[in-house]
Amino acid sequence: MAETADRDANQGLRDRLAEVYGQYARLRSDLDDLQQRLAAVRVSCESDDGLVRATVGPRGQLVDLSLDQRIFRDADGDRLARTIVATVQEAAAQTAGRIEELMVGYLPADSGTLRYLRDNDFSALLGRYDRG
Repeated sequence: MAETADRDANQGLRDRLAEVYGQYARLRSDLDDLQQRLAAVRVSCESDDGLVRATVGPRGQLVDLSLDQRIFRDADGDRLARTIVATVQEAAAQTAGRIEELMVGYLPADSGTLRYLRDNDFSALLGRYDRG
């Protein structure tokens, strides 16, 4: 009788281990896919006047910049610089939103990483909880 109970308990443990391992394997596979999707993120934005197009990668880094030839008709370099900066910043903000959407299923909602992506607050990312 005790031997049967031991076998049943062992089978239960084996079944639970198989279930946990299956969950781990699925999570590992999902994380591999997530890593590829994160690395592939590219967001392009166009300026309001349609003369500047900026594309940024997953870290918000500028990976492409296109200037319409019409932009050179106006010799206001400061305005051009402001337009480029604003367009790149918009693309970077949209990229952070896309990264947050991808990460939300893998991190707790109150995690520092998600708060950083949402609010661009480095203290959330670095875990500064000693403020008060």
